[in-house]
Parts: sequence; structure tokens; C-alpha cells
Amino acid sequence: MPSLTAKIQDVFNEPACEKNRSKDAKARKSGCSKPLTPGAAAGGCAFDGAKIVLQPITDVAHLIHAPLACEGNSWDNRGTASSGPMLWRTSFTTDLTELDVVMGKGERKLFKAIREINEAYAPPAIFVYSTCVTALIGDDIEAVCKRAAEKFGLPVVPVNSPGFVGSKNLGNKLAGETLLDHVIGTVEPDDVGSYDINILGEFNLSGEFWLVKPLLDRLGIRVRACIPGDARYRDVACAHRAKASMLVCSTALINLAREMKERWDIPFFEGSFYGITDTSEALRQIAKLLVAKGANPEILTRTEALIEEEEAIAWKKLAAYRPRLQGKRVLLNTGGVKSWSVVHALMEIGIEIVGTSVKKSTVEDKERIKQILKDENHMFESMAPRELYTMLADHQVDIMLSGGRTQFVALKAKTPWLDINQERHHPYAGYDGMVELVRQIDLAIHNPIWRQVREPAPWEYQPGVEEELPSTQGGPETVHAKKESAPQLLASASAEESL
Repeated sequence: MPSLTAKIQDVFNEPACEKNRSKDAKARKSGCSKPLTPGAAAGGCAFDGAKIVLQPITDVAHLIHAPLACEGNSWDNRGTASSGPMLWRTSFTTDLTELDVVMGKGERKLFKAIREINEAYAPPAIFVYSTCVTALIGDDIEAVCKRAAEKFGLPVVPVNSPGFVGSKNLGNKLAGETLLDHVIGTVEPDDVGSYDINILGEFNLSGEFWLVKPLLDRLGIRVRACIPGDARYRDVACAHRAKASMLVCSTALINLAREMKERWDIPFFEGSFYGITDTSEALRQIAKLLVAKGANPEILTRTEALIEEEEAIAWKKLAAYRPRLQGKRVLLNTGGVKSWSVVHALMEIGIEIVGTSVKKSTVEDKERIKQILKDENHMFESMAPRELYTMLADHQVDIMLSGGRTQFVALKAKTPWLDINQERHHPYAGYDGMVELVRQIDLAIHNPIWRQVREPAPWEYQPGVEEELPSTQGGPETVHAKKESAPQLLASASAEESL
């Protein structure tokens, strides 16, 4: 096995990344991630990124070889969902203490933990994660995992991605390398078909892939493996026999898609299930790749019939929201695939995009945004909280779509906000998911609470003064301040209490 340093250099030298190919040899070695600042909130470490990618494999026991805090920080940190096994949500850690570190008992404790998990749960596999502490003290988790696999007769997979080696995104890619080195291709399926595909970089957040899978089922297309969302170990191990792959998030797993194409001749394309047009295009691309790999061309006709039927249903449902949302201004403060796919989806119903973050987006993502928006001024790498607050407080947007980190900026600015990142509670993929996204935007913008919180406090009213307040329905509303003064309100309250 190559060393971790060599593996990281291989990940940095990603041939499938257009931005990476344009660099010189020296710049390529430094990778795309900015160096971490000690003591700062860096947005996750390499261990965290690897755990995010691998934990949604639901029937596997995920064992963290570290002090307790590492597992506490990484457990259940995304809204992925499982249709069956729940072992993945059980927390396993070796819980190393200072005594274990000083006395060099880490490897022995790890082996014992693997044995106890096997005896108590009998999982199809155990994934063992190294962390900063265990990597610094030199615990050889690969040797321990190899010995445990021989002893207990089950796959024990070492995930060598300690946090100090880099960013969360680097951990995503190291997790993909782990699957290539230890899992994918280790099991030969006995039911290979001409309509088998892989979905890569799909995390099944809030169960949204379950809105897409029925569409593929109706076309007779089987998802051999969805990596990692709602995955099973055996499915991932058999993923090398799929005929084609769709890459949902290239930022995380482009190395996995590219190497599967090189090793097993599995063609792939990058697509999105967000929005009506992008969902339809993704189904067409899947059908085309399958035909190119030998499937019956009649699947192209069936795909177009399905698209026509589902689009008609979705547009009919969305027609009720168009008058209420036409011209509404949205700021999208996210990144990756959502930076362009959600933009396209919202513009389809007449929503105006004020800006979209491209902080985590690839070169291909940015090119798609340019083609959709026709204006680079709507793209921003990052926005300081003060600038973001000013933009929202000045009512330049009607709603912000982002992750939980910036929700309080929106709430402080008294601006509607909707969670679009991994913590969300509603699925937004596919045709039905698009309808749900629009419904949630409509509910957020027209929630009467915004009209209430924007009104001046009772002690700020001045008799006879008219003030213009921003309206959630469109133009400004005139509020007549000829209301009871603060003393009158207090007197009324006292009178009510006395009754």
C-alpha cells in the first residue's frame, strides 16, 4: 500500500479536474485546499470529510480509533437517511486516554474493540478511522485491520485520513480512495444486468434520493450502488459491475468516478437531480450511456415518455406558486453542485437570482453558472457576515437559501431564510422535490411573522407619522402610526389584568 503522503499527492494530481490540469507541476502539488489556520473554524478536517462520505454505508460498523471527542464531533453530522439497517448510527470508539497513549496500548485496544463489535453485532464489515492522535503516536491501523480481518473472517477496512493532513474535502477524496483500495471490486455479483448504474456523490439527505429511485425503477434501471447514500456494503463491493455512473457531487468524489472508469471502463457524467429540467436531462444522460454500453435503444423512447409525463404533472403543481413567487429575489449562499443546479431550478419558475456562492464549486460548476445567469457579477466566492447582513437588512433580497451557519444573520436582518444544506428536513430532489422546494420558499416568504417583526415596537410609534415598511407581498406598505401610544398600551394591559 502507498504511504499516506503519496496517496495525498495522487489525490491532488487529479486528471479529471480541469482546474487542476491547468496548473503547473509545482502548484498542482499544493492542492486546491487553503491551509488550515490553527484555532480557526476551518469548516471540518480530513477525518470529518472521510466520515461524511463513508458513514451513510448503513450496515457497516464505523469505529473511530481516537479519544472520545473525535467521535462526538463527527457522529450524526448530516441528515442522511436509511431504508433499513441502523448500525451506522451507533457510535463506536476506542476512547483512548492519556494512559493508553503513554503506555502504547492503542493498537491492542483497537484490536479488542474490533473483536467486541464482531461478537456483538456481526456486521458485514468494520471501517476503522485513524485520527490526529493515533496517527501522531504511530499506531499502524492497517496492520491491525489486516490481522483482525484474518482472525475474524470479515472485511476490516482502514480509513487513513487523520484530521491534520488537510481539509474536509481532502477527506472526502481519501474516503473514495479507501473504497477503491479495499471495497469496490472485492465481491462478484451473480446478477449483472445491462441496466445497472452507480450514483456517486449522492448522500440521500432527508431521504431525497427516494424521490428519484422510483423514476429509475419505472425505466427498468437498477441502482447497483448509491455511494454513499443509503448504501449497503455488498452493493458498494459490487459497484465495479455497473454499466454507467452518474456523478452528483464532483467536488467530493470525482477521483472515484474517474478511477472506476479507468479500472473497469464505467463511463460517467456529472448531473443533478435538482430542478425539473436538470432531472430530465440526468435521466436522458443515464439512458444514453446505457445504450452506448449495449442496452436496448428502446429505453430512450421510454425515458422521453416518462419525462413528458412527470414534467406535465410537476408544472401543473407549480402553476399555483408562480404568481406568488414571480420576481421574488433569492440569494443562494451555498456551494458545490447546488451553486448551479438550484439556481437553474428556481429560475424555471420566474424567481430572480441576486447572487450565488461559488466557494465550494468546481471550474465546471462556475461555467454552468455563467451560462445560466449570463452575468458573472452574480457569483461571489465568499461574503463577510457584515456585508451579508447589510445586503439583507437593506431588503435587496426576499429570501436567503443557505446552510445553518448563516441563518442567524438572516434572522437578525428580519429576512426569510430556508435551509438548503445537509441539515435540511425536506427532500428537494427530483420532480416532487422541486415542488417541495418551491412550496417551502413560498411558506417562508409569505409567513406573517416577517410582517410582524418588521413593525416598530410600541414605544417607537409617533402619532400622525406614516412609515413605509417592506412588504412580503411585493411593494412597500404604508403603516399608519396613529395607534395607541406606549402608556395607552400599558393602561390597556393593566385594565385587562384587573378583569
